[in-house]
Amino acid sequence: MAQTSHTVSRTTSRTLRHLLASAAAVVALTAGVSAHAAPLDVEKEQLKLGFIKLTDMAPLAIAVEKGFFEDEGLSVTLEPQANWKVLLDRVISGELDGAHMLAGQPLGATIGFGTKAHIVTAFSMDLNGNGITLSNDVWQKMKANVPKGADGKPVHPIKADALKPVIAQYKAEGKPFNMGMVFPVSTHNYELRYWLASGGINPGFYSPTDVSGQIGADALLSVTPPPQMPATLEAGTIYGYSVGEPWNQQAVMKGIGVPVITDTEIWKNNPEKVFGVTDEWASKNPKTHLAVVKALIRAAQWLDENNNANRAEAVKILAKSEYVGADAKVIANSMTGTFEYEKGDKRDVPDFNVFFRYNATYPFYSDAVWYLTQMRRWGQIAEAKPDSWYDQTARNVYKPDIYLQAAKLLVEEGKAKEADFPWKSDGYKPVDNGFIDGIPYDGHKPNDYLAKQPIGLKGDQKVEGGQVVGG
Repeated sequence: MAQTSHTVSRTTSRTLRHLLASAAAVVALTAGVSAHAAPLDVEKEQLKLGFIKLTDMAPLAIAVEKGFFEDEGLSVTLEPQANWKVLLDRVISGELDGAHMLAGQPLGATIGFGTKAHIVTAFSMDLNGNGITLSNDVWQKMKANVPKGADGKPVHPIKADALKPVIAQYKAEGKPFNMGMVFPVSTHNYELRYWLASGGINPGFYSPTDVSGQIGADALLSVTPPPQMPATLEAGTIYGYSVGEPWNQQAVMKGIGVPVITDTEIWKNNPEKVFGVTDEWASKNPKTHLAVVKALIRAAQWLDENNNANRAEAVKILAKSEYVGADAKVIANSMTGTFEYEKGDKRDVPDFNVFFRYNATYPFYSDAVWYLTQMRRWGQIAEAKPDSWYDQTARNVYKPDIYLQAAKLLVEEGKAKEADFPWKSDGYKPVDNGFIDGIPYDGHKPNDYLAKQPIGLKGDQKVEGGQVVGG
């Protein structure tokens, strides 16, 4: 019943906004002034959008709570989903108009890894926001291998080299080293693999006949839904995990684990989630799509403006049961620019969650290409592909042209600053040197990048019969 009244009040407010916008348009036209502030003539006013209960769904929640969707003539219902597969399936079936997605999901679906469907994104939801947490017992063993600073605290970033002898010990004792990640095409999977491999730990391969991702693995990675990570760790089923917030900080609060590294330490300012819709939906509803992107850009601006001045309010909103539903203190631990590693070791990490600055919302082709390199590196893309294939696939999925149309409208309406958008970008970032292993990444040369990785498929290599073959 509460949901119904909430919807009614939103709809009433939306109608009032429509009337006011129409009146403003008439006044503006009469005065000979451009009336760009009127909402787009959207094809579909009522939308149902999906999300997973994670801090980085924030732009969706803020766009609802601050009336940004309403300003665009949209009545939006947000609906939490059980897991990433259900979320994707419901977008494909049309039960959801669009959703908060893992950056790898539109790419994986479009190339046919798992569920085959053409998904596109015109909006990157955030940068950073993840961590890798280990059980207290594993951390104590690993800690002996971690250098200490003058203050006696571990020196960050903590490298996976320190974990390698611990995994070797478990193996000698006949215990598989199990770790959790949220989905096979998730940032968390690729970041965890990147971190492990940078320390000489093989996280395993996929093949067309074995999609476990555990072929030849030193550490066995498997899927665990984000909210279940802490309980699964506490039960001893896994020894560590890679997940978004608030589930790393939850382990600290519960005293069951230690986050050892954040993803911004693995890959500085990495893209994390995107807003995804089917290509068919985008084609049928181009103005609605633009309106959604406009609202999300405004929400992202609000989240980062004035040096994160709105984050405390955002934490209260996200703590609501209809959104993330976690304790506000747990969400605030990372959302407000700090991050707690070992209990009591809270450090400033001002960019742990980035929603707008650094062109966070622009869907760069080079980001898409990086995810595709990791799919190839670990065998999710079974065969070698030329550099041109990576570029074309990125262009099939990422839609910066739609993003810039939305940004242009916001600038014309006085709701955004022209200087805040990369109008002249070719969709590729400069060579990126922000990785923990020091290997530079040039999105224009994905095969060169793969060739530099000490662990992973490169060239014409593929996985056959549980072995890496070819060269």
